[in-house]
Amino acid sequence: MDELFFLASKIGWAFLSPGNLLVFFLFFGVLLLLFNRISTAKKVLIPTGLMAFVLMAYPISDYVMKPLESRFSKPQTLPSKIDGIIILGGGEDLKRSLSWHVAELGMGGDRYIGTAGLATYYPNAPVIFTGGSGSMSLQNTTGEGALARTLLTTIGISEQRLIIESKSRNTYENFKYTKPLLPKTDGTYLLVTSAFHMARAVGIARMQGVNVIAYPVDYRTNSDDLRIFDFDFFDHLKALEPAWREWVGLTVYYLTGKTNQWFPEP
Repeated sequence: MDELFFLASKIGWAFLSPGNLLVFFLFFGVLLLLFNRISTAKKVLIPTGLMAFVLMAYPISDYVMKPLESRFSKPQTLPSKIDGIIILGGGEDLKRSLSWHVAELGMGGDRYIGTAGLATYYPNAPVIFTGGSGSMSLQNTTGEGALARTLLTTIGISEQRLIIESKSRNTYENFKYTKPLLPKTDGTYLLVTSAFHMARAVGIARMQGVNVIAYPVDYRTNSDDLRIFDFDFFDHLKALEPAWREWVGLTVYYLTGKTNQWFPEP
């Protein structure tokens, strides 16, 4: 069942990705023009063009992302004692790392910065990384686990403190495979992941019986006074893509019983 869920999620996202949808509709509109279906082509191309222009001109993606990033905040006061720091995979650029044989960080690299700070604050706490490869084409590689070991030791965390889980392919499997590795099953763990991903991650952790305290990092939205017309299509799309993916993920995980709340709350 986990294999079917993984495959369905990857195939489904290929057709739900906002960037892909724009291209699909553009391609469909061009086909209609080629077959001289001018009227129908206009009904497809005009809304598609308007949507692409608005997305390019203004960061409307912030309105999709902001509720996700605002759901959980860092604790105002860190607990005096924890049993470990859990960092979810996703901050690595696995494809480029394999291509160039170097440890490359991706857009979620702030997960490592946040973990480094916590590891210094809690010098005796184990650091637990969980993540394999979420790509269908990179399942036969060493995955994110080996890369994470290199990155975590590079930023100064002793290898003796590391617990690495490298089989998981999604957030559900992160906690499924990590739970047996935890130093204390009923312990308390700081959870480091991107702010937009925190609600789903906490919901799954609760469902798996892992007690976590949210420590969100990697924010993607702008404050109100910095949200302006800047005509930066790429910047807006790289916020819209993960935000829309997360809303879809929250819905699917709730409907399949992997969380018991659609939008988990603090």
